[in-house]
Amino acid sequence: MEKRLRSSLQSSAEEFLSSATKLSLKSVKPSLKTLIHKIKPSSDLASSLPISLSHSISDTIRCFQSILQSNPNPKPRSPRSPPAKRLRRSKRRSKTRPEPEPDPNPEVDKHRLLSNLQVLACIAQLCAGHPENAFPPLDLLPGVQLLHDNLIILESDSALVSAIANLCEQWWKEEYPGRESLISQSLPFLLSRSLTLNKKADVHRVYALREAFTCFDFEDESIEDLKLLLIRCVISPLFLKTEEGRKFLAFLFGLSSQLLKEVLAMIRSQIPFGRKSMLEAYGDVLFRAWKVAEGDLRSEIENGFLQFLIEGAIHASSGPFAASIRRVLAGFINQRTTGGVEKLLFHLSEPVIFRSLQVANSNVRQNALHLLLDLFPLEDPDSTKEVKDSLLDKQFFLLGKLLIDDCPDVRVVAVEGSCRILHLFWEVIPLPTITKLITKFFDDMSHDTSHEVRLSTLNGIMYLFGNPQCHQILNVLLPRLGHLMMDNVLSIRVAMADLLLLIRDIQNFQFHKVVKLDVLLSTLENDHPQVAQRITGLLMPSYFPSKVPVETACHRCATLVKRSPMAGARFCEFAVSQGASLKSLMELVRVLIALVMLPNNLDEQQVEGLLSSSSNLCNTLAGEPVFKNTLKEFFDGEKLKCLIAAAPTGPAQSSVFNIVSTVSPDDVAGLLDECMQLVTNCSGLSKNVEKQAEVRSAHNLLLSCDAIDGMLEALTALLQKAAYRCHIKFGSELPKLSVFSSKRKKSKSSGKISTCWKNVSGKKTSFEEDYSVAAGIAWQIRDLLVSVNTRKSILGSQTLESLLLCLKVISEVSIVQCVHCEYMDTFPISAYTALALHASLQDVSSNKNDRTDSSGSTLEQTELEQALDHVLNCSEKLFGAGDSGQSSRVSSESKHASNKSASRREKRHREPQTDASSPSDSGNVYTVPKKLTNKVKMLTAVQRFLVDAATIGFAPQNQERCLRSTSGYIRCVISTLDQQTREQIDFEEEDLKDVILCLKSSFTYAAKLLNLALKDATEASPPPAEASDLANDMLDLIISIELYLGSTYAAHLVAAVKPWVPDLILALGSGHIMKQIVGEESQTNPADRIRVHFPSWLLILAKTELSEASEVQPEDDGNSEPEEFPALKKLLSMIVTLLKENLSIRDVFGAIFMIGAVVGLEKKNFGLVFGLLRFVCLKVFKHHEKDWGDLMLAFLQDIYPQIEREIEEESDDDGKENLRNAEKLLEPIWMYHLLETGRVSVMDE
Repeated sequence: MEKRLRSSLQSSAEEFLSSATKLSLKSVKPSLKTLIHKIKPSSDLASSLPISLSHSISDTIRCFQSILQSNPNPKPRSPRSPPAKRLRRSKRRSKTRPEPEPDPNPEVDKHRLLSNLQVLACIAQLCAGHPENAFPPLDLLPGVQLLHDNLIILESDSALVSAIANLCEQWWKEEYPGRESLISQSLPFLLSRSLTLNKKADVHRVYALREAFTCFDFEDESIEDLKLLLIRCVISPLFLKTEEGRKFLAFLFGLSSQLLKEVLAMIRSQIPFGRKSMLEAYGDVLFRAWKVAEGDLRSEIENGFLQFLIEGAIHASSGPFAASIRRVLAGFINQRTTGGVEKLLFHLSEPVIFRSLQVANSNVRQNALHLLLDLFPLEDPDSTKEVKDSLLDKQFFLLGKLLIDDCPDVRVVAVEGSCRILHLFWEVIPLPTITKLITKFFDDMSHDTSHEVRLSTLNGIMYLFGNPQCHQILNVLLPRLGHLMMDNVLSIRVAMADLLLLIRDIQNFQFHKVVKLDVLLSTLENDHPQVAQRITGLLMPSYFPSKVPVETACHRCATLVKRSPMAGARFCEFAVSQGASLKSLMELVRVLIALVMLPNNLDEQQVEGLLSSSSNLCNTLAGEPVFKNTLKEFFDGEKLKCLIAAAPTGPAQSSVFNIVSTVSPDDVAGLLDECMQLVTNCSGLSKNVEKQAEVRSAHNLLLSCDAIDGMLEALTALLQKAAYRCHIKFGSELPKLSVFSSKRKKSKSSGKISTCWKNVSGKKTSFEEDYSVAAGIAWQIRDLLVSVNTRKSILGSQTLESLLLCLKVISEVSIVQCVHCEYMDTFPISAYTALALHASLQDVSSNKNDRTDSSGSTLEQTELEQALDHVLNCSEKLFGAGDSGQSSRVSSESKHASNKSASRREKRHREPQTDASSPSDSGNVYTVPKKLTNKVKMLTAVQRFLVDAATIGFAPQNQERCLRSTSGYIRCVISTLDQQTREQIDFEEEDLKDVILCLKSSFTYAAKLLNLALKDATEASPPPAEASDLANDMLDLIISIELYLGSTYAAHLVAAVKPWVPDLILALGSGHIMKQIVGEESQTNPADRIRVHFPSWLLILAKTELSEASEVQPEDDGNSEPEEFPALKKLLSMIVTLLKENLSIRDVFGAIFMIGAVVGLEKKNFGLVFGLLRFVCLKVFKHHEKDWGDLMLAFLQDIYPQIEREIEEESDDDGKENLRNAEKLLEPIWMYHLLETGRVSVMDE
């Protein structure tokens, strides 16, 4: 190939170009380079080749253009389409009839011409880059110019346009003549390439050609496309990330004043959303541009953009926005040593920053303070020393003033900023100023009421330690911070521990002089693990050092445990995380156990501490198999017996149980009886947190020894006794209790457990004691169901049926008798319902193939339904009998609302009264508030079960009954609150907190039930009417709480229901929604249900609306004090806000108030009518909104004529006034739809 090309080159330039274009560029390029570079400047080809090259390029481009013009919109051929099948030609036919010339394929010709241009462009580039400059650039320019000018029409060939751009780039770099004419197309191409491919090499190429951009007239309209590309570079992460990209962006600032403004505007728009790296890059670009800018361009950067940044940093609407602006300004602030920068920053910021530090707006003060701290010291470098000192004093004065600012956020910034200034400029700040600031930190800021300020004080002081010159004064003042080790905020205690760790390794500092050792040990014993872990690290060099023999370290640790037993136990818990070796900890276990077993003078607390420490160490060591085996050998049977004998208290025995369950030694026979004694002696367990931990330890030991079955038999026997006592005392139905089979699976020591149990079960006890034990067992059952392993043991035990039956009896007594016996507990209910749930879930998940028997179901299948039916029956017994008088509640509440409000304010200081007829079994008087507290606790436990059962979908057929039961519960609470107000019975604060806490939970459970009822609703199965009743009762409860107990407690319920407001809205209007969807006969009429039980919240809402209306025209007597009901107003405000987004639901919600107005008209309660219509017209719908839906207009058609008739018939002045006010509200809507839309009409009488 090279020979043929050489031969054609020797023939003529035209022949050479013709031969070269017949070959592909890839194959011919090496040969072209060799041949062209061998041409001498004296050769004829040096002059003829450029001319022929230009002609060839011109001819090729002309042919290409003609193809484009003849086929401007060529139909692209699908690359997947197979070629058309060709007809086979016959030789005979070809001889007699010549084949006509096929039509040329334009795509083939285009491809050929583009290929030719690739070769010609390559030749042009080789000629331009000839090592001896054999080819005059002016001779090559016409051909290169043609390639450049046609760059756009050749863009379909990316390799070709890239080669042309490279040629133009080379032409510019070599400074060949006419280079200015080769940039108008090539530069935009290179810019676009750098923005699309995101390669650093392209950014480098653009930067290398930056001077070419000065050739453009940026004021001309034709430059807009290029300007858009340049603006895109400003927001390109690649340009902002690379050094040359930033230099290029800075270069852009000097091209044109108009371009400068557009670039600055783009940067300004990116500040609120830019990342930290992007904003810092903008600051660097701005500084580079400012440094080289002159005249008007520099003035635009300084007085236009930088001034905007400084003012924006002060007046930013949010802290993050201000921080973003300061990041851009940091490009100048960090270069303040550069000539002119500090003077510029001073002149721009000084007029505004000092004024802004003293304005009323705390956000502006905070932003200005941040800026001052970044600029500190703010001074004019050209001013005199006296002026500088005066300005510095002014800045310190303002800092001191901001340290006592009213806004805690400002004080936080002032403290941290002042510490930063002291750290950086300690040497040059006057000593009196240092003393004043430091004293302020330690004496005032460390005691600040805001925990953020106290925390910032500690952080600032830790930052100060980075300057060694501060150490001397800090060593004297640090003890003043000791109180922060006992701060009530965790983050401050953690920071204080970090400070102690910091000074521990600094010479001449002693941490125990800052915080006394007793305080450290107390904190280690009781505080959060984050704090305890740090204190452990602080004490490690003293009490378990690694640089002394292991025996010495162990005895030091034992000394710590003796001094503060529980602190020592926590120390051992975190020792390994602070660098202690496992081998040394193993030795420490031996030392501690030896101390327990030796006859010495240790007190009970010390023994508890030694055993608890050993337990924590064993938990750590058991994770390594080697050490676990060592521990097994160490804790033999005799040693364990000695440890149990040496454990004088419950916590000490619990630690031994933990050791055994962790280590799993072989001989544990002597411990099981101790465990059973602890587990069965569980009276009062549900309220004793310390004993609960001990019982859990016993459970773990019994589980590790495979003795859970024996434990369950013993507990079941105790429950059977309690159930029988319930039957005797209260007449509860007692099912037939099964006797355990002798063929049950034996545990390792079941015989001993049974013997032990016989001794315990034979004791004669009172019913209250038996019930307390049963409650403790119920707590254990509930707790055992949490863990997977113990849950499996319970659900697989043969005692499961007996457990369920016993708990069923006891839970019935707990619910029904809770208002008569104060000692009734909720745990029997929780244990019974949880056990029924888990039994059913186990059946669903693991026994699907064994569900059928002779009756078609098994125990697990039916037990949940039985449990659900049982607790609902018990609940109905509890509050059903007391529901009389509910029908009169509406009128009672309406009549006495103001009196109740007044009495509520008066009775806060009275002693709680009691119901003398209701003494408890223990002889104590059982007060009405305590009855309500117990009742609410019981029913809350029932509610939790109802929600759990409904959530897993086991009780769809009981949905309506669950909703009814929840409504009954709420009405029962309302009735009791009404009773305690009428009888002037006050709550103790503790009882009131318990009631509100339970009601919050119940409120959430009720809302969840509504959610499930609505979620399951379809056209065929609409939500039950009970859902609407429950929603109304929930709002009534809020009203009752607010009326009887105050708005603060009602606000707790509103906060609980807030996430469920959409469900509450849908439930309130569910009757209307389904009536619209499935027709009139699908559901009970919502108006009928409201007539039967009118919601109290509608009455109170009407009263508040009347009060608001009267405030506009206040009465002269001034005796009335309108009820505020802020909690109800807040809830309704949330509802109205949500309804703005759904007009159809808003229509349904408004219908509730229209029904109330209809009932008010029927009962001649015209104040109720006006109040509800006022809420609808002014709150649900705005006064100017007249586009009501069909449902609302249907009620309007009914109400408006009735109001007109009642006005004519009413004789009472107040009633007539209320009706006229209601008519005024409805009249615009009525007339609009009567005259404009025709959707209402005047009906004949």
